[in-house]
Amino acid sequence: MCEELLNYCGVGANLISHVADLNPHKQNTLLPGSRIPVIAPTEIAKFKPDYILILPWNLKDEISSSLSYVSDWGCKFVIPVPTTEVIS
Repeated sequence: MCEELLNYCGVGANLISHVADLNPHKQNTLLPGSRIPVIAPTEIAKFKPDYILILPWNLKDEISSSLSYVSDWGCKFVIPVPTTEVIS
């Protein structure tokens, strides 16, 4: 579902540098269509992004909690669905 939304909106590697996924079978691959590299969530600290886009909005609490350490460098979470929300 998330890949389809990115493809529908024309979002590619020029706008999003990486996608993190817990599934080891998806890591070190490219998302279909957008060709965005998929990394392990543990690699997020290497890139220190300013924003993390959470597409599975129903998992926003779980994801933001597991990545709470990103606030150390001021990273914010963006949840675009069902309404746009930015969480510090």
